[in-house]
Amino acid sequence: MVEVIRNAWKLADIRRKILFTLAMLVVFRIGVHIPVPGIDTQVIADLIAKGQLLGFFDVISGGAFKKFSIFAMSITPYINASIIMQLLTVVVPYLERLAKEPDGRKQMAQYIRYGTVILGFIQAIGISLGLRQAIVRPGLASTMIIALSLTAGTAFLMWLGELITEKGVGNGISLIIFAGIVSRVPAGIVTIFEYLKTGTASFLVVFLFLVIALLVMAGIIAIQEGQRRIPVQYAKRVVGRKVYGGQSTHIPLKVNQAGVIPIIFAISLLMFPGTIAAWFPHNKFAMAVTRIFDFNAWWYQLMYALLIMFFTYFYTAITFNPVDVADNIKKYGGFIPGLRPGRPTAEYIEKIAGRITFAGAVFLAGIAVLPSLLISLTALPVYYGGTSLLIVVGVALDTMKQLEANLLMRHYQGFLK
Repeated sequence: MVEVIRNAWKLADIRRKILFTLAMLVVFRIGVHIPVPGIDTQVIADLIAKGQLLGFFDVISGGAFKKFSIFAMSITPYINASIIMQLLTVVVPYLERLAKEPDGRKQMAQYIRYGTVILGFIQAIGISLGLRQAIVRPGLASTMIIALSLTAGTAFLMWLGELITEKGVGNGISLIIFAGIVSRVPAGIVTIFEYLKTGTASFLVVFLFLVIALLVMAGIIAIQEGQRRIPVQYAKRVVGRKVYGGQSTHIPLKVNQAGVIPIIFAISLLMFPGTIAAWFPHNKFAMAVTRIFDFNAWWYQLMYALLIMFFTYFYTAITFNPVDVADNIKKYGGFIPGLRPGRPTAEYIEKIAGRITFAGAVFLAGIAVLPSLLISLTALPVYYGGTSLLIVVGVALDTMKQLEANLLMRHYQGFLK
């Protein structure tokens, strides 16, 4: 990794891309400290201390939610709009056709932008109404100002992310989330040192925590890079005087094909009832809901893990179609050794995909319940869970791959010149 960065820095065009990316991330961090007008941030901080969902949003937004800045919603409306568009692509024939066309993808990207603004405004209205106790002067005008400020912040982040993707290095949206999570690391280190000074935690406990974190990172890298390669052989074809085909290749099936999306689905579904119930602290029904959806309860962790496994299978099923893969192999004269093209090939690919999806689902479920296990083992109230590590490691790996691709392309261009 260090060698790739050193080689990339030596090239002027790639160095400009890296500097541009860093500059845009600095703009993002500056915006985190611009507060939304009319909000008592101390009330927000108290709510975050009580609710795990709000705490998760604060980690993703890089502390912007706790400060209730213009970037408090982070880029989550964009992620939700992208997921909804992917789901609609499966059921709406028009969107399915657009997804297969180069110009259609640009149109779909435009739909995602519109959806981001709409979802962002709806979410901002909900946050403004739900956090009305934090508004200094409650009223319709204050609510609309807060909602518009939050929506404008999300739209700006969306534009910033697309600008990084176009002129910088890596996926801009992912890098914004990455920067938000990484920005909390210094505060976490300071917290651990404070626990050591006050005697709340021993050096052995901290060492155990660091060893577990390193092992988890190694496991995430192994699973993220892990894939099952299905061999494919292409028959030789004679066209005129030329012979085409005859080469061997493979279909790479990733172990974790769904990424972090199943965790986002599950945590949003489970945390929503408890968050709504927290708005009515004196209601008996709301108190019962709060007890049922207690983050530290074992049944909550069990439901959490099962939902993640379900959403892993669900999301993989809608994004990966074995029938289409088998048809494409057959179309170009390929076959899997020992299998007939067509339906037998599709059934075989589906069986292999189901097996590795189970491994990916178990991995994601284990990563998600890791924070509660670490807290119970080390007694350190540090909520840097496996989800954050999964995002950080995944974005870092993707960015390094893009840097390597840029370097490789540069070498090929130099060779052709």
